[in-house]
Amino acid sequence: MDIIDIPAQSRDSTILELREFSRKLVRELGFMRSTLADSGLAPSAVHAILEVGATPGIQVRDLAHLLRLDKSNASRQVAKLESAGLIKRTASSDDARSSELYLTKTGQQLRKKIDKFATDQVSSALRKLAPSDQQSVVRALSLYAGALEQDNDAIETQQAPLYGLRIVEGYQPGCIGDIASLHARYYSQQSDFGVYFEKLVATGLSEFAGLLPDPGRQLWLVVDNGRTLASIAIDGNMTGRVAHLRWFIVDDSLRGLGVGRELMARAMAFVDERFDETYLWTFEGLDAARHLYEAFGFRLAEAARGTQWGKAVVEQRFVRRKAASRRFGAKPD
Repeated sequence: MDIIDIPAQSRDSTILELREFSRKLVRELGFMRSTLADSGLAPSAVHAILEVGATPGIQVRDLAHLLRLDKSNASRQVAKLESAGLIKRTASSDDARSSELYLTKTGQQLRKKIDKFATDQVSSALRKLAPSDQQSVVRALSLYAGALEQDNDAIETQQAPLYGLRIVEGYQPGCIGDIASLHARYYSQQSDFGVYFEKLVATGLSEFAGLLPDPGRQLWLVVDNGRTLASIAIDGNMTGRVAHLRWFIVDDSLRGLGVGRELMARAMAFVDERFDETYLWTFEGLDAARHLYEAFGFRLAEAARGTQWGKAVVEQRFVRRKAASRRFGAKPD
């Protein structure tokens, strides 16, 4: 008997079938209902409970990534669960500005109830399948979920940095006051700096802005409704081929959205075309920021105690040379 190869199903047919099965899964698992898993909570809240329970100490930005929510929606979800007594926040041991999320005792009890509901639901369905088919389902769903995850990660990498905000180059009316205000609020909380520091920032930035446009200098701003919410500047010496990274700051509301990473990427592309070395000054104790600088190839070159900012702090000078690693990720100076 001749063996006849059956033509593979067309890609379009496969896509249509997968879409149909995906819709059916959503319906049968209960995601179309107002509450999920007999919990009294919306599906996104149920998943938030599960992820916080699985990763105690997770931060809002990481929870948002897992749930494929923007940070503002994730923050609102966490606030509702906190008000309901299901989640609690504690200050991060690595960065006092960030909060770690944990389930309360009530939240842990609810998580156990959700787990039991889901386990019973899956177990009941699996009993209707042969053992070999059960493993086929697990493998197929794993492959499909993994492929979707890769696509979503790629989309977030391309779209997350701006979230509808604009990055503009050069001086914009009002930006000096906004940037000075961002620095003053941040460093007041972090290092107890006061009016002297805010005056230094505003004066230095005003002088810098007066030199623009300039081939060795540039200022990037994240603007929303005319207000500057983040900034970074390169103050370069074309003769010496050395650049100074300055006024790198991101408003609290934008943290975790990739805005700082995008600003740093643009600044590093600018210096790599013009300079051999870039340096920045920061202060000891800003460990989260240090990790981000190092991710861009900056390395600690020197540290010394100083009072030029109005308070005694240990100042740190980081240097990045042109051949350094180009891995992107960062935050304020």
